[in-house]
Amino acid sequence: MKIHVFGSCSGTEPMPGRRHVAFAAEAGGKLYWFDAGEGSSYTAHLMGLDLLKVRSVFISHTHMDHVGGLGNLFWNIRKLTHVKSRQPEHDIKLFIPNSSTWDGIYMMLKNTEGNFHCDFKINVHPVSDGVLYEDENIKVEALHNMHLGKSEPWLSYSYRFSAEGKRVIYSGDIRDSSDLDEFLKDGCDVLMTETGHHTPDAMPRHIAEKGFKVGKLMYIHCGPSILADEEKAESLIQSVWPGDFVICRDGVTYEA
Repeated sequence: MKIHVFGSCSGTEPMPGRRHVAFAAEAGGKLYWFDAGEGSSYTAHLMGLDLLKVRSVFISHTHMDHVGGLGNLFWNIRKLTHVKSRQPEHDIKLFIPNSSTWDGIYMMLKNTEGNFHCDFKINVHPVSDGVLYEDENIKVEALHNMHLGKSEPWLSYSYRFSAEGKRVIYSGDIRDSSDLDEFLKDGCDVLMTETGHHTPDAMPRHIAEKGFKVGKLMYIHCGPSILADEEKAESLIQSVWPGDFVICRDGVTYEA
């Protein structure tokens, strides 16, 4: 399974060369999109990816650094159906915790051109704990977290996706490392963890304390604790984490 990173930066610290958080898992030749920071579909174009292969989109929560590029993603997909004279192979499923945010984005799209008429469907679904999506290539599960506090329904989620024999956890934004315990207790090959709200040593310390089995750490949604001094951040991680890790960069593809 490949993980294509389109945006690796947190919302409060946009940096040159780093856009807001977004990535896609590629499995079975299809793209499964997670969060959609501004410019994410542009970066995907530069990487040579075919947006008509996007099968589903999963939003962790609806802060602007996670949805700022969502409208543009669907606008570009629609444009490509005309440029390439073909349609996505399937209707696209969008999983989003707060449907009113999508309502606003869709209203904007409808007022751009052509009333945003598409020959493919965007099927919008709420997010809830448990298995959220499964097809012949991937299984995606959701777990609510405390980033936005207690609410009914929950408004912030972490995701776990399994494909091609690999299991990956994406933290989304979290209040505390323990938000992921229900996922982490089963172990994973890759943990994509945010540092927009935490220092980079917090998650590896928690993993060690709990004895969880994690193969590799991928730091995404990077905040000032990493970006202010990456060398210092790497040294801090190495002091508490004996395994593989990477600080994600925009426009780079990683193997899970």
